Amino acid sequence: MTPKLFFCGDPHGQFDHIIEAVECHQPDAIILLGDIQPKRPLDQELASIIDKTQVWWIHGNHDTDSDKDFDNLFYSGLSDRNLHGRVVDIAGVKVAGLGGIFRGHVWYPDAPPRFHTPAQFLANCGKGNRWRGGLPRKHHSTIFPEDIYAFNEQRADILVTHEAPSCNPHGFAVIDELAISLGVRCAFHGHLHENIAYLKAFENEGIKAYSVADRHVSDEAGLSINILTN
Repeated sequence: MTPKLFFCGDPHGQFDHIIEAVECHQPDAIILLGDIQPKRPLDQELASIIDKTQVWWIHGNHDTDSDKDFDNLFYSGLSDRNLHGRVVDIAGVKVAGLGGIFRGHVWYPDAPPRFHTPAQFLANCGKGNRWRGGLPRKHHSTIFPEDIYAFNEQRADILVTHEAPSCNPHGFAVIDELAISLGVRCAFHGHLHENIAYLKAFENEGIKAYSVADRHVSDEAGLSINILTN
């Protein structure tokens, strides 16, 4: 039986639609595409469906807006379900995850990186800018070149990112390059709050790409589960 994966656009602290989609359709797994911002630890927000589906996530830029946003996600009972920087077999499908956004203080393609690793940035940011003795909080949602290097020589079926590939006017070619190097068949992103099936994405690579709007859920074909359940 073909695995059923659902992709959840930026929830921004609202989860009723995700819970309803899981209860109605019983997917094998759901993947949250960032800007999750749970008001309680994420495992508590999704307690009613944790035993019904696998829950995975990547972070977005707003997940480091406050200490509470950060702690309720990164220190929740689902902290080990963070896909950022790795490829995970989810219900028989290899999914690669890249959370966060590009920021000019670190790296804003196509400009060259100012810092390649968090350690390099930390060595230059000044002690007064440190958070909890380390990287400034907001830069826990900054993409460093090191995050891309982590995928060297790996392969995946699906790439999930918070940032968009270059088929979106606000996207980045480096996301395209990552998808191609991984050999994925499709890519999903959040962040830009639109439902889009990119008709001309990766035209010569055979890769399909989709944007999932905030507080929406899409299946692997890019179809909105919110519409299907009405």
